[in-house]
Amino acid sequence: MNTHYWIWYPGDFELYHAMKQNFSRVERGMGWPAYWKSEGFRNRVIFRRTYDLQSESEFTVYSDAVGYVLAGNRKYPFGKKIRCSSGETEISIHAACIETFPAIYIEGNEIYSDGEWMAEDYDKPPVNAGYSRYFTRLDQKPSRWEYSERIYDPVNVSSVGNGVLYEFETELTAALEIRCRNGFRPLTVYCGESREEALDTVNCYYSCSPDKNTGRCPRCAVRFAYIPDCSRDELEVRAVHQFIDIPVRAEFYSSDELLNRIWNVAAHTFTLCSGVFFIDGIKRDKWIWSGDAYQSFFVNQYLMADPDINRRTLLALRGNETMTTHINTIVDYTMFWLLGVRAHYDAYSDREFVSMVRNKMTALMDFCEGQTDENGFLVGRPGDWIYIDWADLDREGPLCAEQMLFAQCMKTMAWMYGLFGENEKVEEYETRYRGLCSRIDRYFWDEEKKAYIDSYVSGKRHVTRHANIFAVLFEIADERKQGLIMEHVLRNDRVPQITTPYFKFYELDVLCRKGYLAEVLQMIREYWGGMLDRGAVTFWEEYDPEVPDDQQYDMYGDRFGKSLCHAWAASPIYLLAKYFVGLQITDGEKGEYRLEPHLEYFSFLECTLPVKDRQLNMVWDGENLTKNWFDSIEDSRIE
Repeated sequence: MNTHYWIWYPGDFELYHAMKQNFSRVERGMGWPAYWKSEGFRNRVIFRRTYDLQSESEFTVYSDAVGYVLAGNRKYPFGKKIRCSSGETEISIHAACIETFPAIYIEGNEIYSDGEWMAEDYDKPPVNAGYSRYFTRLDQKPSRWEYSERIYDPVNVSSVGNGVLYEFETELTAALEIRCRNGFRPLTVYCGESREEALDTVNCYYSCSPDKNTGRCPRCAVRFAYIPDCSRDELEVRAVHQFIDIPVRAEFYSSDELLNRIWNVAAHTFTLCSGVFFIDGIKRDKWIWSGDAYQSFFVNQYLMADPDINRRTLLALRGNETMTTHINTIVDYTMFWLLGVRAHYDAYSDREFVSMVRNKMTALMDFCEGQTDENGFLVGRPGDWIYIDWADLDREGPLCAEQMLFAQCMKTMAWMYGLFGENEKVEEYETRYRGLCSRIDRYFWDEEKKAYIDSYVSGKRHVTRHANIFAVLFEIADERKQGLIMEHVLRNDRVPQITTPYFKFYELDVLCRKGYLAEVLQMIREYWGGMLDRGAVTFWEEYDPEVPDDQQYDMYGDRFGKSLCHAWAASPIYLLAKYFVGLQITDGEKGEYRLEPHLEYFSFLECTLPVKDRQLNMVWDGENLTKNWFDSIEDSRIE
């Protein structure tokens, strides 16, 4: 039997669920919706399709929307079986909804809902309807995502003060379920990513009370839960972990036990941050950030190889075609969206998706090019956030790192137009790219410092790692300059170190590309291993080994403000898989790859990685390398 899907106008599903995601933040009893423009979904949609039926056929349309079915010249209500005679039959389904996006489900043998239907929004030409592999049953509602659940009991229960502290084996996104043995009574639960946070009833981010009927608290990030004014004998507490079941398709086991731990913790961190969309972290924001998502695309390629979550995240971030504000209000995050489309294509050769968003790419680039200065440099407007990283950058005037990203976006636009054979646009953007790179060199390269400076306006000639990392990563600097940057910036301890895993991703990527693999391994051991030494069970938003233990959980001037489970901290998966196992996808559609392992750092290594729909298992015993193919991760499971 053919698979039936709920269908909708493409992008509406993502915009609706993105709004729910970005409005879900709660902090110390306050709701905190995301502070950027929220794109709306369509309220009226027409679904159309023409069939050439060989015989009489029946179908039924279901929807929570208001509307009707037009089959031939006759109208029918939703929920009524419709009979069509043989021959050519035009069907249009008109659906309108205020509370959510219009979606329909068509049940039938020959006539049923799938991605071959077209959708119209009364504004633009028809496009292929959107659908999801997760919504194939009539009893589902596309406006509500059903989470999978797994039960966790506490691994440690201890009396603290006048209450009880419950510890779980790792961090979870869970609804605590609390049963009072002597009957329900009001309780307050304090949940924390750390023991210290749960016990601090003033500064703890999440406090809640269980529902009288279900005993459940609202879903939140939790590893520790503290319940005051009770004893250990009174309560039964467990965590109901709620998640989107995206299969992990990779495993890593080597002779280096610390690297094994780092891989496993990074994988757990990343899966926690991978749901309907890639989100930054599971405690504080829980928002969809473009810069975080861009790095997630690279980790996803080697851990889950799930293109659907990429597509959902990209559509949610971009919104509708007209651009009036930067994505997440951040100039560089707007540009990371463009680069994210290219990263997605490189992993999966998803030409259909690029075709779907090409107008969005063009509108976004036009928006950026509308805010350049007299030198063609991209500058922020009042209210724009120039981020790059949490670092002491000289931000006066155009910022060099921003121009590096802008240049890479021009190269991306040339690639996109080349994909569709528009050679004049390719030449136009390649010319713009060369011109911008020339101006970057003229204004930002400092021959005396042998590096790119942050800004030329202030006269400070301030050098940080960030722009110089981009110059090498995007090959904007020529070979001579790259050599100078490596010596005088990236391998120079006098230049301030990067303390966020966010930009460590780019720094270590560059060092790997330049062959400093031994140094990268040591940095991974020290930086991510340093978090493990501090008791981390998931990897953090930021880590500075110089910060005292009692301040390690603070950020933004806020007690416990640091996220202890952050997607951008999962980059060791990408680094180890791409540069040490050496797997590089060359054609995501055909499943073609190149394997260039660097195994001299291990006396033993077994790794399973996804390549399209199959699993590549590689075993190195110190002398011999063997490769095997499997149809599933279960078949290739490392013992």
